[in-house]
Amino acid sequence: MFVIYLKFTAEKARAAQVMEAHKAWLAQGFSDGVFLVAGSLEEGQGGAILASGEDRRALEARVAADPFVVEGVVVAEITKFTPARTDARLQFLKVAA
Repeated sequence: MFVIYLKFTAEKARAAQVMEAHKAWLAQGFSDGVFLVAGSLEEGQGGAILASGEDRRALEARVAADPFVVEGVVVAEITKFTPARTDARLQFLKVAA
């Protein structure tokens, strides 16, 4: 399982120009079953995605194709982690890791 941080760069002002393409990229990640959760970071710093079901190399390629990354609007940071404890409602995450 991975957490992907998409942190805005000095090009943040260009986000609106690429937003629809970024949303389509996100939708594809959900459709492919790779993205589990996505949302904004506090204070307009960027966003975060919880991803599973893809190895690191494939995930890195997927993230590199994000229009926000391609256009330099964000820089991506991918962190792998293994869930060891979950709330019962999220037990499936331990299996997905």
